[in-house]
Amino acid sequence: MLFAMTSQKWQIKHMAESTLPGALVQDAEISAMEALGADVTVPPPSRARSWFNIALRFAFVFVLACVAWEGLKFIGGNPWRFSTADGAWFNLLWFPPLEIKFANDLNMPHLWDIFSALVQPAQRNGPLLVNVLAQAALVTMQAALAGFVIGTLLGLVLGTVFAHSNLLERALSPYVVASQTIPILAIAPMVVVWLNAGWWSVAILAAYLCFFPVTINTLRGLRSPDPRAIELMKSYAASRWTTLWKVRLPSALPYIFTALKIAATTSIVGAIIGELPSGLGEGLGRVILNFNSEYAIRPPKLWATILFVAIVGILFFITVTLIERVMTRNMRKLEN
Repeated sequence: MLFAMTSQKWQIKHMAESTLPGALVQDAEISAMEALGADVTVPPPSRARSWFNIALRFAFVFVLACVAWEGLKFIGGNPWRFSTADGAWFNLLWFPPLEIKFANDLNMPHLWDIFSALVQPAQRNGPLLVNVLAQAALVTMQAALAGFVIGTLLGLVLGTVFAHSNLLERALSPYVVASQTIPILAIAPMVVVWLNAGWWSVAILAAYLCFFPVTINTLRGLRSPDPRAIELMKSYAASRWTTLWKVRLPSALPYIFTALKIAATTSIVGAIIGELPSGLGEGLGRVILNFNSEYAIRPPKLWATILFVAIVGILFFITVTLIERVMTRNMRKLEN
């Protein structure tokens, strides 16, 4: 009896999935399960627990990377010398058994040296390095955000136009692809000269790296709906705008947000590269350039700057992820 009921449930679920599109599949499955007397209540997931698990996994990977970093230096780096006379908590003299060239203190400084550099003056009698990086990050983030918005809008427009016109896609897509084969370092001086080395030159260079993934993924996403759904909208005499808003765009959201996550991080890279030839001395690009010239004598400062840039990129990525969750949750409510 139990086997027959299980088989009947599977058959009803399989029929629902194969004959009903979209949100109707879930409703049909729930109705069938209720008819069979099954419990269809699903406990809502704990949002706090979900975020805690994400933070815990991130912390675990971070700690694992730190252990691997210092472990490599422990077995193949430069000798470890700690003395209480120099302010250390204990005396230690350790000679690693192996000699690994790239694990020396110049290429891979100790993590405590990198983190301590953040709370030390960036220059003699100057502000702390973390304050300098925070101010520079605000300037870079403004240009990156402007470039991200410009690149996203341009990518959405191009992807939408290509999805509705095969002629324009065939004519313009080779140029879109070719634009990404040109190194940004070759374009940066031209853009800076055209815009008189202004703040907008940095934003345009950031947009240059953002629009391509958005264009390609938007085109792919807008063409992902089931052709039968498109034919159904045509049978109802729906306009292209209605079909785009009701069918194509909801199906394209996963593709678009995947591209936006890529564009969010590349916008930071484009803004930093754009700051180098523009002559702007307030962004992270200028800070990296200054500490790069001092790398031979003060490598922890450059590594601390790189760590700060990574944090800025993670913040951009998390912001896009939060927006994605909010929009997908609202779309599910509309479907239900």
